[in-house]
Amino acid sequence: MSLTIGVTGGIASGKSTVARAFAAHGIDWIDADDVAREVVEPGEPALAEIAEHFGHDVLTADGHLDRRALRTIVFADSAERAWLESVTHPRIRERLETHLARMAATDAPYHLLVSPLLFESDQYRLVDRCLVIDIPEALQISRTASRDGVDEEQARSIIAAQMPREQRLAKADDVIDNSQDADALAHQVAKLDTLYRRLVAFE
Repeated sequence: MSLTIGVTGGIASGKSTVARAFAAHGIDWIDADDVAREVVEPGEPALAEIAEHFGHDVLTADGHLDRRALRTIVFADSAERAWLESVTHPRIRERLETHLARMAATDAPYHLLVSPLLFESDQYRLVDRCLVIDIPEALQISRTASRDGVDEEQARSIIAAQMPREQRLAKADDVIDNSQDADALAHQVAKLDTLYRRLVAFE
Protein backbone atom coordinates (compact mmCIF):
# COMPACT_ATOMS: atom_id res chain seq x y z
CA MET A 1 0.00 0.00 0.00
CA SER A 2 0.99 3.66 -0.29
CA LEU A 3 0.27 6.26 2.36
CA THR A 4 -0.93 9.75 1.55
CA ILE A 5 0.58 12.33 3.90
CA GLY A 6 -1.18 15.68 4.05
CA VAL A 7 1.24 18.57 4.56
CA THR A 8 -0.18 21.88 5.76
CA GLY A 9 0.69 25.01 7.67
CA GLY A 10 -0.05 28.71 7.74
CA ILE A 11 1.10 31.10 5.05
CA ALA A 12 4.90 31.34 4.71
CA SER A 13 5.49 28.36 7.00
CA GLY A 14 7.62 26.66 4.34
CA LYS A 15 5.38 23.89 3.06
CA SER A 16 7.04 23.75 -0.36
CA THR A 17 10.50 23.78 1.22
CA VAL A 18 9.52 20.77 3.31
CA ALA A 19 8.07 18.99 0.27
CA ARG A 20 11.34 19.48 -1.61
CA ALA A 21 13.20 18.01 1.38
CA PHE A 22 11.01 14.91 1.16
CA ALA A 23 11.61 14.79 -2.59
CA ALA A 24 15.30 14.33 -1.79
CA HIS A 25 14.23 11.00 -0.24
CA GLY A 26 12.52 9.98 -3.47
CA ILE A 27 9.01 11.05 -2.46
CA ASP A 28 6.56 12.51 -4.96
CA TRP A 29 4.17 15.33 -4.08
CA ILE A 30 1.32 17.38 -5.45
CA ASP A 31 0.72 20.98 -4.38
CA ALA A 32 -2.92 21.99 -4.04
CA ASP A 33 -1.89 25.58 -4.79
CA ASP A 34 -0.68 24.48 -8.22
CA VAL A 35 -4.00 22.77 -8.84
CA ALA A 36 -5.83 25.85 -7.56
CA ARG A 37 -4.02 27.90 -10.19
CA GLU A 38 -4.92 25.38 -12.90
CA VAL A 39 -8.66 25.63 -12.27
CA VAL A 40 -8.69 29.42 -12.76
CA GLU A 41 -6.62 29.53 -15.94
CA PRO A 42 -8.15 31.36 -18.94
CA GLY A 43 -10.79 29.16 -20.54
CA GLU A 44 -11.65 27.38 -17.29
CA PRO A 45 -15.29 27.66 -16.12
CA ALA A 46 -14.24 28.80 -12.64
CA LEU A 47 -12.48 31.88 -14.01
CA ALA A 48 -15.57 32.90 -15.97
CA GLU A 49 -17.69 32.58 -12.81
CA ILE A 50 -15.20 34.62 -10.78
CA ALA A 51 -15.05 37.40 -13.37
CA GLU A 52 -18.85 37.52 -13.56
CA HIS A 53 -19.16 37.72 -9.77
CA PHE A 54 -16.34 40.15 -8.93
CA GLY A 55 -16.09 42.08 -12.20
CA HIS A 56 -13.23 42.39 -14.63
CA ASP A 57 -11.10 44.30 -12.13
CA VAL A 58 -9.92 40.88 -10.91
CA LEU A 59 -8.53 40.07 -14.35
CA THR A 60 -5.24 41.20 -15.86
CA ALA A 61 -5.06 42.84 -19.27
CA ASP A 62 -4.36 39.47 -20.91
CA GLY A 63 -7.33 37.77 -19.25
CA HIS A 64 -5.58 35.95 -16.41
CA LEU A 65 -6.70 36.11 -12.80
CA ASP A 66 -5.21 39.04 -10.88
CA ARG A 67 -4.50 37.15 -7.68
CA ARG A 68 -3.46 40.16 -5.67
CA ALA A 69 -6.65 42.07 -6.53
CA LEU A 70 -8.81 39.06 -5.70
CA ARG A 71 -6.93 38.38 -2.47
CA THR A 72 -7.50 41.96 -1.32
CA ILE A 73 -11.26 41.44 -1.73
CA VAL A 74 -11.67 37.99 -0.20
CA PHE A 75 -9.41 38.44 2.81
CA ALA A 76 -11.40 41.54 3.76
CA ASP A 77 -14.81 39.85 3.38
CA SER A 78 -15.47 36.37 4.74
CA ALA A 79 -18.70 36.01 2.74
CA GLU A 80 -16.87 36.68 -0.52
CA ARG A 81 -14.14 34.26 0.49
CA ALA A 82 -16.76 31.59 1.18
CA TRP A 83 -18.33 32.21 -2.24
CA LEU A 84 -14.96 31.87 -3.96
CA GLU A 85 -14.24 28.63 -2.13
CA SER A 86 -17.63 27.23 -3.16
CA VAL A 87 -16.62 27.74 -6.78
CA THR A 88 -13.03 26.53 -6.63
CA HIS A 89 -12.82 23.85 -3.92
CA PRO A 90 -14.93 21.13 -5.63
CA ARG A 91 -12.93 21.54 -8.84
CA ILE A 92 -9.63 21.45 -6.95
CA ARG A 93 -10.63 18.32 -5.06
CA GLU A 94 -11.59 16.49 -8.25
CA ARG A 95 -8.20 17.16 -9.80
CA LEU A 96 -6.36 16.29 -6.60
CA GLU A 97 -8.09 12.91 -6.48
CA THR A 98 -6.81 12.18 -10.00
CA HIS A 99 -3.24 13.15 -9.08
CA LEU A 100 -3.30 11.14 -5.83
CA ALA A 101 -4.61 8.03 -7.59
CA ARG A 102 -1.71 8.26 -10.02
CA MET A 103 0.84 8.55 -7.22
CA ALA A 104 -0.75 5.73 -5.24
CA ALA A 105 -0.30 3.42 -8.23
CA THR A 106 3.50 3.74 -8.05
CA ASP A 107 5.91 1.67 -5.95
CA ALA A 108 6.66 4.57 -3.58
CA PRO A 109 5.82 3.83 0.07
CA TYR A 110 4.11 7.19 0.51
CA HIS A 111 3.47 10.52 -1.21
CA LEU A 112 2.48 14.03 -0.16
CA LEU A 113 -0.50 16.28 -0.65
CA VAL A 114 0.69 19.81 0.17
CA SER A 115 -2.23 22.11 0.93
CA PRO A 116 -2.64 25.32 2.95
CA LEU A 117 -6.35 24.48 3.28
CA LEU A 118 -6.04 20.82 4.22
CA PHE A 119 -8.21 21.26 7.31
CA GLU A 120 -10.32 24.24 6.22
CA SER A 121 -11.51 22.36 3.15
CA ASP A 122 -12.38 18.66 3.10
CA GLN A 123 -9.00 17.73 1.65
CA TYR A 124 -7.97 16.14 4.94
CA ARG A 125 -10.33 13.31 4.01
CA LEU A 126 -7.97 12.44 1.14
CA VAL A 127 -4.97 11.69 3.41
CA ASP A 128 -3.90 9.06 5.92
CA ARG A 129 -1.82 11.31 8.18
CA CYS A 130 -1.53 15.07 8.66
CA LEU A 131 1.85 16.79 8.95
CA VAL A 132 1.76 20.40 10.14
CA ILE A 133 4.64 22.77 9.35
CA ASP A 134 4.82 25.19 12.25
CA ILE A 135 6.55 28.54 12.80
CA PRO A 136 5.94 31.31 15.37
CA GLU A 137 3.48 33.97 14.26
CA ALA A 138 6.06 36.77 14.39
CA LEU A 139 8.24 34.89 11.91
CA GLN A 140 5.20 34.10 9.80
CA ILE A 141 4.34 37.81 9.58
CA SER A 142 7.86 38.86 8.59
CA ARG A 143 8.19 36.09 5.98
CA THR A 144 4.79 36.89 4.48
CA ALA A 145 5.54 40.61 4.27
CA SER A 146 8.94 39.98 2.69
CA ARG A 147 7.84 37.27 0.26
CA ASP A 148 4.54 38.75 -0.92
CA GLY A 149 5.38 42.44 -0.78
CA VAL A 150 2.62 43.28 1.69
CA ASP A 151 2.75 45.36 4.84
CA GLU A 152 2.48 43.96 8.35
CA GLU A 153 -1.23 44.78 8.64
CA GLN A 154 -2.03 42.88 5.44
CA ALA A 155 0.10 39.96 6.57
CA ARG A 156 -1.79 39.84 9.88
CA SER A 157 -5.16 39.90 8.09
CA ILE A 158 -4.13 36.97 5.90
CA ILE A 159 -3.00 34.99 8.93
CA ALA A 160 -6.20 35.89 10.81
CA ALA A 161 -8.27 34.51 7.94
CA GLN A 162 -6.58 31.12 8.28
CA MET A 163 -7.11 28.44 10.90
CA PRO A 164 -5.55 29.48 14.24
CA ARG A 165 -2.12 27.98 14.88
CA GLU A 166 -3.20 26.15 18.04
CA GLN A 167 -6.17 24.56 16.30
CA ARG A 168 -4.02 23.43 13.40
CA LEU A 169 -1.47 21.86 15.75
CA ALA A 170 -4.23 20.06 17.66
CA LYS A 171 -5.23 18.29 14.44
CA ALA A 172 -1.70 17.21 13.53
CA ASP A 173 -0.40 13.65 13.57
CA ASP A 174 3.12 14.98 13.06
CA VAL A 175 4.75 18.42 13.36
CA ILE A 176 7.85 19.97 11.83
CA ASP A 177 9.32 23.10 13.43
CA ASN A 178 10.50 25.15 10.46
CA SER A 179 11.82 28.11 12.43
CA GLN A 180 15.33 26.67 12.57
CA ASP A 181 18.10 26.24 9.98
CA ALA A 182 18.25 23.95 6.95
CA ASP A 183 20.13 21.22 8.81
CA ALA A 184 17.47 21.06 11.52
CA LEU A 185 14.77 20.79 8.87
CA ALA A 186 16.61 18.03 7.02
CA HIS A 187 16.97 16.08 10.27
CA GLN A 188 13.25 16.30 11.04
CA VAL A 189 12.32 15.26 7.51
CA ALA A 190 14.68 12.27 7.65
CA LYS A 191 13.09 11.09 10.91
CA LEU A 192 9.60 11.33 9.45
CA ASP A 193 10.67 9.60 6.26
CA THR A 194 11.84 6.67 8.39
CA LEU A 195 8.56 6.69 10.34
CA TYR A 196 6.36 6.73 7.25
CA ARG A 197 8.31 3.90 5.61
CA ARG A 198 7.95 1.83 8.78
CA LEU A 199 4.21 2.47 8.93
CA VAL A 200 3.82 1.14 5.41
CA ALA A 201 6.01 -1.87 6.16
CA PHE A 202 3.82 -2.82 9.13
CA GLU A 203 0.55 -2.56 7.23
